[in-house]
Amino acid sequence: MNRRWLALLLPLTLGACGYNTIQSYDEQASAAQGQIEVQLQRRADLIPSLVATVKGFASQELAVFGEVARARGGLLGAVQSKDPEQMANANATMNGALGRLLAVSEAYPQLKSDQSFLHLQDELAGTENRVAVARTDYNGAVQQYNSYIRRFPAVLTAKMTGAKERKYFTATNAEAREAPKVDFGTPGAKKP
Repeated sequence: MNRRWLALLLPLTLGACGYNTIQSYDEQASAAQGQIEVQLQRRADLIPSLVATVKGFASQELAVFGEVARARGGLLGAVQSKDPEQMANANATMNGALGRLLAVSEAYPQLKSDQSFLHLQDELAGTENRVAVARTDYNGAVQQYNSYIRRFPAVLTAKMTGAKERKYFTATNAEAREAPKVDFGTPGAKKP
């Protein structure tokens, strides 16, 4: 008789503690973070082609190319770290560098009409949209997970299992909070 009650109470007790839900929400957040990493990696992979195309037209803009290369390296390092805050900051730095690179392209009419440049710009814009969607999905999953592990009775289970709050994908560096500065009067730039 006691076994029958135990068999009945055990699933109810496990269901009420929220352990499975915590694990499910944690996995959703991890999967969403994986999507951000995939899109940031895709973006980093497009950058060398874009730089090479612009370089062919605007070889004297070495400072901008160096800045883009450093930002790309930072983005790849942040993706490897799997830290959402580092990824968000590196992504914001990459946005600024790309903004300056695309501003350079404005000074070169032949570049703006080059089909490979236009294709790369479209690919980059599509990737930006994918990053935005992945970021929104990730932050939604993190919000669901974080709010669940703070509610009773799941908070007790979270404490016993060591479940910790996850970080949101938000940039914290000052550069991310400012719009990139674009200067069309770059000294030394020659229009073809």
